[in-house]
Amino acid sequence: MPTPPSAIFDISPLISERTAVFPGDTPFRARNLLSFDTGDHLKLSSIETTVHLGAHADATNHYHASGAGIEARELHRYLGCAQVIEVACAPGTRVQISDLRIDVSARRLLIRTNSFPNTDQWTDDFVSLSPELIHHLHSLGVLLVGIDTPSVDPATSKTLESHQALWQTQIAVLEGLILGGVPAGTYLLSALPLRLKGADASPVRAVLLPPNYDFT
Repeated sequence: MPTPPSAIFDISPLISERTAVFPGDTPFRARNLLSFDTGDHLKLSSIETTVHLGAHADATNHYHASGAGIEARELHRYLGCAQVIEVACAPGTRVQISDLRIDVSARRLLIRTNSFPNTDQWTDDFVSLSPELIHHLHSLGVLLVGIDTPSVDPATSKTLESHQALWQTQIAVLEGLILGGVPAGTYLLSALPLRLKGADASPVRAVLLPPNYDFT
């Protein structure tokens, strides 16, 4: 029997002109070039936005001068078995190794912090990740880490210690995920970035499927 559509968790926020971006970054804006409302034969539109919009994958050239664009990232990092866990951390803090409180069992780890619940309203006090945690995950063989906040570093950080840890370990990252309605457990992740030459990030349509999902 085919798997019901309700078994798919869409963990990407809805993108609109209300979607919050880092202060000073380019918000999402859509413009109609052609429209049925004005008598045109089709709808045609363009967008202007930061590439760090909603659920997105950072490229290594975002946080290191020797990094590569998002088109160079290996796709298998964004496809495959993923584990969702929940942590309880105070606002504005970093997730530490001791906060995991559960064994990491997959090579892609998505961390629910519940600290950025409204993607249309910017706040600086979201939870981020500690560089020690990223190095620990690397020692466990983790290929990708994801978080339900805009960044793995605090909003005010200029040294970006956790992004530098990503560079040192070459762990891929997903930021801006929506994990509030996803029970902890193991899933199949699909969150492919666009093939944007030289781009420092790409929006993704991130979804989680049950491990036994029937693709027929």
